[in-house]
Amino acid sequence: MRSAPTILHLDMDAFFASVEQASKPSLRGKAVVVGGLGPRGVVATASYEARIFGVHSAMPMAQARRRAPNAAYLVPRFALYRSISEQVMRLLKALSPLVEPLSLDEAFVDLEAGGAAWDERSARLAGAKLRADIRAVTGLTGSVGLAASKMLAKIASEQAKPDGLVLIEPGTERALLGPLPVRTLPGVGPATGDHLRRAGIHTVDELAEAGEDELVRLLGRAHGHALFAMALARDERPVVAERETKSVSVEDTYDVDIHDRLRVGTEVRRLADRCVSRLRAAGLSGRTIVLKVRRYDFSTLTRSETLRGPTDDPAVVREAAARLLDSVDTTGGVRLLGVGVSGLADYTQEDLFAQAGGQVDDLPHEETEAAPAPEPETPAERRWPAGHDVRHAVHGPGWVQGSGLGRVTVRFETPDSEPGRVKTFRVDDPALQPAEPLPLVSRRPGETEGAGADGGVRAEGG
Repeated sequence: MRSAPTILHLDMDAFFASVEQASKPSLRGKAVVVGGLGPRGVVATASYEARIFGVHSAMPMAQARRRAPNAAYLVPRFALYRSISEQVMRLLKALSPLVEPLSLDEAFVDLEAGGAAWDERSARLAGAKLRADIRAVTGLTGSVGLAASKMLAKIASEQAKPDGLVLIEPGTERALLGPLPVRTLPGVGPATGDHLRRAGIHTVDELAEAGEDELVRLLGRAHGHALFAMALARDERPVVAERETKSVSVEDTYDVDIHDRLRVGTEVRRLADRCVSRLRAAGLSGRTIVLKVRRYDFSTLTRSETLRGPTDDPAVVREAAARLLDSVDTTGGVRLLGVGVSGLADYTQEDLFAQAGGQVDDLPHEETEAAPAPEPETPAERRWPAGHDVRHAVHGPGWVQGSGLGRVTVRFETPDSEPGRVKTFRVDDPALQPAEPLPLVSRRPGETEGAGADGGVRAEGG
C-alpha cells in the first residue's frame, strides 16, 4: 500500500436527483425521487430531503410514495445525466491518465500517476480544486475521499457525504476501520453480513480478531483471504484506466404484462433500434445478438444468435432479434423485454443484410421502416413524462409536472430563473413540444464551454 493518500474517490451527491434540482428552481431544497413511476417502478435516486423519510435507491416506487407522499416524482433523463457525467469525467482525466469510472457518478483517480499529488498536502489541494471545478462546470456537488488505497478512498468519500472531503492519513487506517460494521468492506453484502453476524462478527475489528483461518472456514478460501486482508487495511488493487465493454443492451419492464404477440414484436424492434443507437454512440459493433424475455411467472429466458461478422446496422439487429423471439413462447404474458449485442468490435462489416436472414434487396423495405414514424405512432410521441423538458410557443421553456385525463401541467422555469409559474394544456396542444434540456450552468460571454470558474480546468461538450 502507498505511503501517501494519492488515490481519490469521487462520488457525486444524489446525482440524478441533484441534476433535477439544479435544473428546476422550484424543487431546490425539496424532496425529489427519480425512477420508474409505474406500478412496478423502483427508485433510481432520492434527494437528501427525500432520504429523511426513508426513501432510498432500489426501493419500490409504491413504497416510496407511501413514505414521502409530497415528494416530486420524476422520470429519469438519462441522456442529460450522461452528458453531465462526461463533463465530470473530463475533469478527472485532466488530473490523471488513470481514471477508473465505476458508474455515471463515481470514479477512482490515481493522482500520483498524473503528477497531481505526491503527499498529503498536495492530495488535499487536488481534491479541493476538483470539487470547486465540478461545481463551476456543472453546478453540482461531489464528495471526495483521499487515501492510500481504493478501499479506504471509497470509505472516506462515504464519510464525506454530502458535499465534503475526507482524507485518511497513512498510519491511521486500522484505527479508523476497527469500529466500523463489516458491511463497510467491499464484498460484504447482505448474505455475507448475515453469515458473519451469526458467527458473532459485527465489526471490522472482530473480523481481524477472528483470524484468517476462521474466515476461510466460514467464507471459503478466496473470500476469506480477501476479507482478512481488508480488515487489516491491506488493499493493493491498482486504479485501472480502461474497463473493456463486453456488451451493450437495453431493456424495458412493463407496468402491465403484454399478451399481444404483435405488440411484443413491436417492442422488440423498438428495443433493437435503441440498442443500436447506444452501440453507434460508443463507436462499436457486435456479432452476437441477445434477446431477454421475462414472462408473467418471473421466469427469464435468454436467446442468442452469432452473426458472421460485427454489425451496427439496425435492420440486421431487428431481424436477428425477431428470429430469436420466434423461439420463445409468450402466450402467458411478458413483463420484461431486452435486446443486447455482445462480441463487440470497433469496426463493422458492410454486407451483413444477408447474414441476418434477409437479402440485400430487402434494404428499401428496411429504409422505409426506419423513416419518420407513420400516423399510428404519433400518440406515443405525445406522452409527457414527469420531469421532462418542454417548450411552449408563447410561454417558453419548462418541464412537465404531470399529465392525465387529456391534460398536461407544465411549470415554466429554467436553471437560472426564479421558481416559475404553472399552466395546464391539452396533451395535443400544437404549441407545446418536447425540448432538449437547458445547460445547468450558464456561460459568461466569451467563456468557452466547460471552462472552470478560473478558466484553468476545461471539460468541453456535454
